Parts: sequence; C-alpha cells; structure tokens
Amino acid sequence: MSWYLVHTKPRQERVALEHLERQGYPCYLPLLRQEKPRSGTVAVVDEPLFPRYLFVELGDTLQDRSWSPIRSTRGVSRLVTFGSQPARVPDALVAALQQQEASRQGKVVKLFEVGDRVCIAEGPFAGVEGIFQLEEGERRVMVLIELMSRPVAVPVAKGALRRADA
Repeated sequence: MSWYLVHTKPRQERVALEHLERQGYPCYLPLLRQEKPRSGTVAVVDEPLFPRYLFVELGDTLQDRSWSPIRSTRGVSRLVTFGSQPARVPDALVAALQQQEASRQGKVVKLFEVGDRVCIAEGPFAGVEGIFQLEEGERRVMVLIELMSRPVAVPVAKGALRRADA
C-alpha cells in the first residue's frame, strides 16, 4: 500500500474525504485547530493543514490503483501527477503528519500572540494600531495603544481585532 495525493475542489476537502471513504479508500486529511474571526467574534475551527489536498492510500498492483473512481468522486478535482505518474507520497511523511496531529490534539493555534501588531477594526478606537498584550477570558483582550503620546492598555473585544499587516 502506498499514499498518493489528491487535489480537491475549493473548500471541498471534507466532501472528497467522505465520498472516498464511502468507496472504501483509506484517506487522511491533516487538520489544524485554530482561531478564526467570524462576524465580530472568534471561533475555533478545524482547518485543513494543506488546503485543497488530501492523501489516499492505494495498493501497489495495477488492479488496486484504479484511478477512474477517484477522479470522478464528488469533491475531487484531480490526482496530483508528475508527468504521467501519480505523485507518490512517502509513508514516513504521512506517518509523521499523523503523529504530529495526534500530539497536538486539543491544542488551538491562537489568532494573536503577545507582541503582535494589531489594528482595532470596530468600536471607538477603530483604525488605531496597537500591540496585543494579553487575553482577558474568552472574548476580551488587552491592546497597548498610544493615546496622547502615552502607552495605554485598552480592553477590546477579540473579534474586533485584525492583524496590522493584513
């Protein structure tokens, strides 16, 4: 058995995964749990580590490697190839990805880290840039801004922040 790479349609990784697994193909979609801004709040979501890609495991004989059902699966765009050969992924790489995902189970990649430059997008300080200081619970954070030539720590809703470089 060997792992191969499947390119999916935009934001269709889970659809392709579900339909390939229904057909009996062992698949792997590496996910990353992270914070994302959603309509004024911050939600924790599982995002694909490699957007638009997933791994499928197939046997090594020609009969086991029938690509036609995979290519016509809902959510699949195409198979990744190098020339006419399917892109074979080393087993060690997939095993390392699975091990790394298992080791960070439950851990969330934070939207902002202490010291990040942020821009306040909503509220009375909209448009003001500052430095992310700390989280105050789930919904509020402290941002250090310059007000009247002095640094001032201001509490802000977490969903009202954006990265200053974005």
